[in-house]
Amino acid sequence: MPIFESDIDVHASGFKKNREDHLKLIEQFRSLEQKIVETSARAKPKFEKRGQLLPRERLALLLDRGAPFVELSTLCGYKMHDDDGDQAISGGGSISGIGFVSGVRCVVAASDSGIKGGAATPMGVHKALRAQQLALENKLPFVQLIESAGANLMRQAEMFVSGGKTFANLARLSAAGCPVVSVVHGSSTAGGAYQTGLSDYVVAVRGKSKVFLAGPPLLKAATGEIATDEDLGGAEMHYHTSGTAEYMAENDADGVRIAREILSKLGWDRAERERRYDPPLYDPEELLGVVPVDYRQPYNSREVIARLVDGSDILGFKDGYGTATVCSQAAIAGHQVGIISNNGPIDSDGAAKVAQFIQLMEQAGTPVVFLQNTTGYLVGTDAEQRGIVKHGSKMIQAVTNMTVPKLTLHIGASFGAGNYGMCGRAFDPRFIFAWPNNRIAVMGGEQAAKTMRIVAEEGARRKGQEPNTEFLDGMAKHIVDTYDAESRALFATARLWDDGLIDPRDSRNVLAFCLDSLAEAESRQLRPNLFGVARM
Repeated sequence: MPIFESDIDVHASGFKKNREDHLKLIEQFRSLEQKIVETSARAKPKFEKRGQLLPRERLALLLDRGAPFVELSTLCGYKMHDDDGDQAISGGGSISGIGFVSGVRCVVAASDSGIKGGAATPMGVHKALRAQQLALENKLPFVQLIESAGANLMRQAEMFVSGGKTFANLARLSAAGCPVVSVVHGSSTAGGAYQTGLSDYVVAVRGKSKVFLAGPPLLKAATGEIATDEDLGGAEMHYHTSGTAEYMAENDADGVRIAREILSKLGWDRAERERRYDPPLYDPEELLGVVPVDYRQPYNSREVIARLVDGSDILGFKDGYGTATVCSQAAIAGHQVGIISNNGPIDSDGAAKVAQFIQLMEQAGTPVVFLQNTTGYLVGTDAEQRGIVKHGSKMIQAVTNMTVPKLTLHIGASFGAGNYGMCGRAFDPRFIFAWPNNRIAVMGGEQAAKTMRIVAEEGARRKGQEPNTEFLDGMAKHIVDTYDAESRALFATARLWDDGLIDPRDSRNVLAFCLDSLAEAESRQLRPNLFGVARM
């Protein structure tokens, strides 16, 4: 394949400005992530007094030291519900990600009990569902470190019904042949008791685990019965009497050790194929200077691709046709991929080209990476007459129904139906990450303001009135400000429109990790059963 020759001047003032703009955005979201860690860590004296480890300390013991770990949805629920983005920032009340436990690639999830006792939040429920979905789709074991105060009862209407799916998914994982391993570090109460009960392997921690449908206060209120935590649902009871727990640990660290032992005894394939591949010819560090933060400034998406793929070796597909839409074949960390990216709005020719390219990738069994940066599909009389609706629909049909894995990386604008055609969240990419300069909206704020102004002006004139310029100016400013706030990356990632924000410089490593996960899933033969492993 031809080696891409970059035209970028890394010493240019524009390159330096782009870099500085990106670094500010990276610092913003990294500082918010750190604030969540620090908020949880404030509970350390309380945990030490109880003889417990903090949630992230448990997670650090669980994961293989030095192995890669991709944390997911770190800013889940940012500035939503009870999360103020500052002192009450919570990350959805949990920690989840994909990493290695005893050499086995797993999805791991831990209650962040350092923050409000690990109480579940409405968006935290969706974060849990996404982690389970990734385990199912990628045929991975699911490891839980449980200690939760349960659902936020003041938000029950926003989480009770959807929360039931977290339990259904545990049953689906077990039935599919993906083991569910749980260490119960503390409370697992009410509906959360089923989080434990629906696991394949349960590790209780002596004197700490509490698993019951109704705790002592609720039990007394409902039936008048008085019982202690231990009699009702303690570790000893579940280990010796109810049979809910298979293993007894002496403390948090011992519980994590047992979980690692369980994973090591599964006989799961740990061998990663050794692949030889060349790094990009151009330093991924340069991505910060290549891409402007302002989506209105054009650039050549091939410059991005050249800093992501092996050897900067790119084979363009129909480069002379539908040129604003770029289709390429390359490899990332030894994995062959198709790449679809944007150099402007998607026109009819570009849409038709993508539909054909996807069929070819289907034929070859090659995963497709979407690098999203588009203001949408081209509009206008000429575009409509050339069949933009027909060809755009053809592209969306191909993206929807393709069976090879899809990976999406938001690297700029994601407006209108361009979000759909370039495989946004609604189109079920296997993984979807975003750069912090990402923008998602039905259209740009300026376009929305102009559209609404024209509609208002025409409405006034139909009534025989002159448009109120002062009112329309204020309306336009409000629309632009609203769209600006609601299209930003932090707004999107809070709502799980992506799996997390990443530093652009980490894009190749994250994509490689995801492709490794996909390759393992493709080669793995699970041993499903009819309804999941039932507790005896």
